[in-house]
Amino acid sequence: MIRYAILTAGGDTPALNATICGAVERANSLKIEMIGIIRGFAGIHDPKVPHVRLNPLFTTIPELTPFMGGTLLGASRTYIDPDQTEVMAEIRHRLEILKIDGMICIGGDGTINGMQPLSEFFPCVLAPKTIDNDLGLNYSDEVNELTFDESENGGRRHPGKTPGRPVIGLDEIVNYVTPGFATAVFVVVQGVERIRTTAESHRRIAIIEVMGRDSGFIPLGSSYGQPDIILIPEVPLDMDRLEQRIAELYDLQKHVVIVLGEGVSDQDGRQLGAATKSYDPAGNIIFSGAAEELKRLLCKRFGDDFFGTRRKHESADSAIFTRKVGHTQRGGFPIKFDRFHAVQLGGKAVDLLIEGRNNAIATLQWSQEKGFFPDSLMANKLRDQWGKIHPRHVHPSFYDAQRFQPSLLGKNYLRSVLTGAIGAEDVEQIRADMFSPGKLSTRYQSVNIDIQRRIETIRE
Repeated sequence: MIRYAILTAGGDTPALNATICGAVERANSLKIEMIGIIRGFAGIHDPKVPHVRLNPLFTTIPELTPFMGGTLLGASRTYIDPDQTEVMAEIRHRLEILKIDGMICIGGDGTINGMQPLSEFFPCVLAPKTIDNDLGLNYSDEVNELTFDESENGGRRHPGKTPGRPVIGLDEIVNYVTPGFATAVFVVVQGVERIRTTAESHRRIAIIEVMGRDSGFIPLGSSYGQPDIILIPEVPLDMDRLEQRIAELYDLQKHVVIVLGEGVSDQDGRQLGAATKSYDPAGNIIFSGAAEELKRLLCKRFGDDFFGTRRKHESADSAIFTRKVGHTQRGGFPIKFDRFHAVQLGGKAVDLLIEGRNNAIATLQWSQEKGFFPDSLMANKLRDQWGKIHPRHVHPSFYDAQRFQPSLLGKNYLRSVLTGAIGAEDVEQIRADMFSPGKLSTRYQSVNIDIQRRIETIRE
């Protein structure tokens, strides 16, 4: 009997359960046992290795559904250090007790590094997840364009002296999109549209901070909410141009909506979201994020006179407000696009193990002729020559830095992912479930309660 394990690591996303479900359903068809490790790599660090049988008698347990966000297995940011030889030996022994023949890890670049030492014991493959959509390459040779300069930026890796390709074809993208991204954009777009109402009504400038510390795909996707200005981490902030554009828009429509990724930086490369100390009137330390720092810069540049001369009897501090969409981007049920393709990638991961692949990644590819289809590549294809995996950035050809909006190619990319991304069943679920009268008389029923009853452990 073949037995595979599956775990979820890193942060949660809406499509994790869908990926698990896809893997389990494929295992059912092949008569393979699937066990889920509780709390990711932390679970195999635990001497008891808490786990759940996901398909007893090759039937998926009822708690597992692709419509439920997050992960019923739990997740952690604990990883494995291959240099801890004693710990590695203990982990290997525990997995041998469980008779594991292979493992599927659902995660991002940190999870790839975490599964690397495990791949020395038995086959390990990755099913990708990240709402940031930053796991992959814009084109296959992109990773080889990085150099290592010890004299610059403290030895930080940075793009090579020769600029990368100015334009790419969409069908060249390696791992075209990751499950969770579409749902995150769906949430952000709703937030932008709702915040627009307040900004427009009160003649204010709204700054909306969304996730994306290194990659600007989520702010780029927010263009469906029609923000006036989009700022992404890949392009340093040009404050003179930004100030000019805000003034133009404010004079025209008496309000401005700005969306920025949390990792946006200034011309010196300093992230606006970096923790910097400031003090409130009581002397308490305030830690500002990207949106708050941008507000401070704009208040300083515009001053109270800018709004006073436009018959708005408010200070700059009152006329400019910030909001963070925050962790709502990571939560809730996944929309159709994410559910469908997460299930595909979960099944593909099982197929990779059956084929004897090791240290491989299930990927989602796209072409004009075929549309979306699952594929794979070796994990090391994402590493530079020093062994590091870099976040995929929004390619320069996707963004118009003069207009602060997606370029034509960027729009085409977004269309390919998000056109039809919401299904009729998504709308029906909202209609039937949002204001269900039963919610008024019952508590939230956590899946953790049912899973806790199913947890098994090993005894050494």
